[in-house]
Amino acid sequence: MVMRYDISYEKRCLKYLKRIERNTKIRILKAINNLPLGDVKKLQGNTSDYRLRVGDYRITFSRDDKNLIIKIIEIAPRGEIYKKI
Repeated sequence: MVMRYDISYEKRCLKYLKRIERNTKIRILKAINNLPLGDVKKLQGNTSDYRLRVGDYRITFSRDDKNLIIKIIEIAPRGEIYKKI
């Protein structure tokens, strides 16, 4: 049985999703809805955040396994996302 996580988004993530091309948006939302499965890795450094890879895009998120909550922190192309961390 797969546990379902509640997913919340930072406001800037929702704004970004509105701006990008429709097919890309659909791919990203499908990947987010499948979390914590997918191409997920823990970010290095002193952070407890993770990243999800969807093509050339990266989605950073935090995960609360106790309360089953995933918070989407940032969505951006690969070259930009790591500059913001």
